[in-house]
Amino acid sequence: MNKFSCLLVDDEPPALEILNHYISETPLLEVVKECHHAMAAFEYLQQHRVDLIFLDVQMPRLLGTELLRSLPHAPKVIFTTAYRDYAVEGFELGAIDYLLKPYSFDRFLRAVHKVLDLEQRTTQPATNLSPNSPERFLYVRADRKMVKVMVDDIRYIESLKDYVRIFLKDQQVITKQTITALEEMLPTNEFVRVHRSFIVALRKVDSYNHHSVFVQKTELPVGPLYKQEIMKRLSKTSIIGP
Repeated sequence: MNKFSCLLVDDEPPALEILNHYISETPLLEVVKECHHAMAAFEYLQQHRVDLIFLDVQMPRLLGTELLRSLPHAPKVIFTTAYRDYAVEGFELGAIDYLLKPYSFDRFLRAVHKVLDLEQRTTQPATNLSPNSPERFLYVRADRKMVKVMVDDIRYIESLKDYVRIFLKDQQVITKQTITALEEMLPTNEFVRVHRSFIVALRKVDSYNHHSVFVQKTELPVGPLYKQEIMKRLSKTSIIGP
């Protein structure tokens, strides 16, 4: 997935500084232009295309909502403002999210994930996971940044309540999301749920029985609800160890 080009529109330098910092910690985003008022953004957008606008509302000369209303083909927009009063209008104009200042990095990332989810649903459902792609990957949030995880390096995944731990070839990555949500992102012909707490990469399985699967020296339990499907999948799969 290519980076999202971002236009920042805010008349307050500290707000722009925070946005720049948050975006620098998010590999999927890059800043292409900063504007200190909406008219400058309007003029820029007449000549340039961007993927995402972080847009303040209360600005001199032209409100952010007025700017958005004036654009015939507006990019995706996340409003960033200190005023709650414009939230309903912002969503009516099609904004992806509405960040109320001051907002945390976690809240910023939730807004960005909404953009990414919408992009995947509407334009490229699994571009970075295509079997024809030479480099398949997905991004997950870990250690306050977006971390690139190579699909071919995933050995197995463990659920930790609201988190999951992804076991890779040489490391582990812990990210805050459910195992079911992550399962939906992975190629179904290459990964299988073996237990409510575990997903395994089929080609990483070295051996198995009716109670367990083994990835190298790690034994993973097979849940009763998953046993029939797992045995069927493994018996029909040419399994190659790591």
